[in-house]
Order: sequence, then structure tokens, then C-alpha cells
Amino acid sequence: MNSPIEIWNHVRTLMEQEMTATTINTWFDDVTAVALTENTFIIHTPSDWKKDVITTRYIPSVQKALHELFSADFEVKVLGEGELESYRSGKKSNFLPGSEGYTFDNFVVGSSNKFAHAAALSVADRPGESYNPLFIYGESGLGKTHLLYAIAHKIHEQHPDYRIIYIKGDTFTNELIQAIREGRNQEFREKYRFADVFLMDDVQFIAGKESTQEEFFHTFNTLYEAKRQIVLTSDRPPKDMLRLEERLKTRFEWGLPVDIQPPDYETRMAIIKNKAIHLGISLPDGVIQYIAENVTANVRQLEGTVNKLLAYQQLLGDNVDVNTVSRAVRDMFRDKSDVLPTSDVIIEEVCKFYNIEADALRGQSRTKDTAQARQIAMYQIRRLTTLSLKEIGKEFGNRDHTTVLHSIDRIEKQVKQSPEIAEIVKDITANINARYE
Repeated sequence: MNSPIEIWNHVRTLMEQEMTATTINTWFDDVTAVALTENTFIIHTPSDWKKDVITTRYIPSVQKALHELFSADFEVKVLGEGELESYRSGKKSNFLPGSEGYTFDNFVVGSSNKFAHAAALSVADRPGESYNPLFIYGESGLGKTHLLYAIAHKIHEQHPDYRIIYIKGDTFTNELIQAIREGRNQEFREKYRFADVFLMDDVQFIAGKESTQEEFFHTFNTLYEAKRQIVLTSDRPPKDMLRLEERLKTRFEWGLPVDIQPPDYETRMAIIKNKAIHLGISLPDGVIQYIAENVTANVRQLEGTVNKLLAYQQLLGDNVDVNTVSRAVRDMFRDKSDVLPTSDVIIEEVCKFYNIEADALRGQSRTKDTAQARQIAMYQIRRLTTLSLKEIGKEFGNRDHTTVLHSIDRIEKQVKQSPEIAEIVKDITANINARYE
């Protein structure tokens, strides 16, 4: 059951158990399902008279049937004469395309994210007045980006004239590099320093990059002094960003740092139900409980499991039961662990991090940054792939296995002895893993 039409057919079947055939035929014979959007089920009748009767008498019956199907409460909206065309011709917003579903209404609140959600909502209601900057941190897949987009959409809804900028930390760096190369520094600065709301995802990726930190420092100051709202997300709190300049750490803590933890059992249950409703799939309570008990790491994995179940149902026609979900969970984790990054991907991510060309990394350049980047690439390839020392050497101009082994040993020691090198390796690994999510 994954389309509005199928949902409506099930709703009618449940309503027929409590209403006479005459009532159903009189008021619902020409009713059609339109959409299931967020927490609202939309239906249509071509008669305004029937619309009025359904709205005043039968909405509770429709809501009761929906609750039986999804174990969740829904609003029901009835479209009347001429309203269906208006609904379907409504223009979609071009604001942050692809993020339309990331709203506060779709964010499941639990004990693990309640404080972060409340802070984000306060910022969205009073941009620049409550917490500035708001700094949201936590591991990958817990909902930081969702809150960032939700803030953006709510502010845009209330202040459509506001200039809202969303950017990822590594994209900010890449744009700055490109602007410097093309002599467009002023254009770059105007783009970000004239924003009414500035949202940066994964700000940890500007750490250790001198020019980027310098530019961001002045951008931050300009926005802050103008009382423009700043919201940042990261996988760690400011004090743990070892390569971040102290002056930026201090500024990140000026407002309100809030963390998001992995969801508890009750929150996982709610997330699963919410995702199932959004996809139009009915999950028995036993299935929901099984997923909540076995998928515990983050929101992304929970939603991925429900997506997998929908694929099983659509492609294989399987009934969604505990056996099906057990197979989906098992396959999802096996598939992820079986995918090894290629040496090309690892080298590409190392080069992006250090802003050097792959040819230089693979070649004979002995500059300090290139040499260290090459050694880290060798270390990552050895750690994340099954390539032998000889095969790794071939990736770097046929270097012999002794040179490769020396590089790997050197980085292994530095990871243990230097928190900064350990942080660099962690960041590069996160970028590599993100390619396979």
C-alpha cells in the first residue's frame, strides 16, 4: 500500500464496516484520493455540497480509519469543485530544491534531540534575536542537516524576502579557491556577507585551512555585527576541533552549542512510523518493534531500512513481516560492509582535502603538504582496501613496497601521537564513507 489510491481503498473498506452501503454510496461514490503529504490526507469530490457534508459529518470516520492503518493521527482535507485543478497547478518552490521534506513538521522529536529542536525552532521564529550563532553538533545521520533545512524553510515562509544562504564547509573552501584563482574575491565576499541568514553544514571541514578560516572569520564577524542569524553544524563540539583557530572556536561558542544524540527506543519507533506513513507503507507493530530493536545507530539507517522494505514490497511482492524486515536489515548491513572504496576514490578525497592535484600526489613532488598527503593516502588505502603493498606502490608511480610500508608506519605512529593527524584521518575517512552512503 504505497499510493493515495490504495490508501483510500483501504480507508473505504474500514469505513464500510461501520457505515451502511447507502451512506458510503451517497457521500463517497465519487470521492478520489489526491495525496498524502506530511501529516495530511487529501481527498476530492466534484460536489461542493458533498464536500460540506463530508467535512462536517464524516472527517472523524476517515481519520479513525487512517489511524487504524498507520497508528498515527492525520488531518484530512477535502477539495471541492474547481479546487483540484488549483491544487495540482500550484507552483513548487524553487527554494533549496530537494530539501522540501526537511521541515519541523517532519522532524521526530525525542529525548535525544529535544533541546536541539527547541533551539532550532526558536532561531527560526526569531532569526538574529535568540541564539546567535546556533551550533548543532553530533555524529552523522542524527538529523543535524534536517534541522538546518527546517530553519531555512520556516524563515523563508515567514520572511520570503530574506536572503538565506545554505552551504557545506568543504564547498565554501572550494568556492573560495575558485574565486581567488579567477580574481572574484569581492564577488565571493558579497555573496556571503550580505546574507540575512547564513547556514553552514559540516563546518569542521574548514579547520586547518588557513585561507578559508581567515575568510570565514571576517564573514562571521560581518554577519554577527549586523545581527544576521548564523547556524552551524558539525560532527564535534568547537573545543574538539583541534585544527580550528582559537578565535573561531571562541566565536562558535558565543551563542548556543547544542548536541544531538542517537535516538532512544521510543524515538526510533516514532521515526519508523513517520517514515512509513510518508512512503505510504503499512507496517505491523511487530515489524516496527523489530526494526527499532535492531537498528540503533542513527536516523539514516532507520529510514534506509524502511526504504528497503518498500523496495521488497514493490519489486518482489513480499508481505512485510518480521522475516522480511530481518532480511532487509541483514542485507543492508552486509551490502554496506561488502563495499570497499577504490584507491581512486581515496586518492580523490585526499587530494580534495589538501587541495592538490592527483597527478602531484601520484608523482614525485616532495613538497611538505604533498608528501604528507601521499603518505596518508597510502595509509588509507592499506586500511580501507585489500590491496597489497606492491599494488599500493603501483598507484603512486611504482614505488617499492618498502617505501609504502615506511609511509604507512609513519602515519600509524602520527595518528597515535598527534591528535591533529588523527583528526585529519578521521575527516578524510568520513568523506570517503559518505561516497558510499
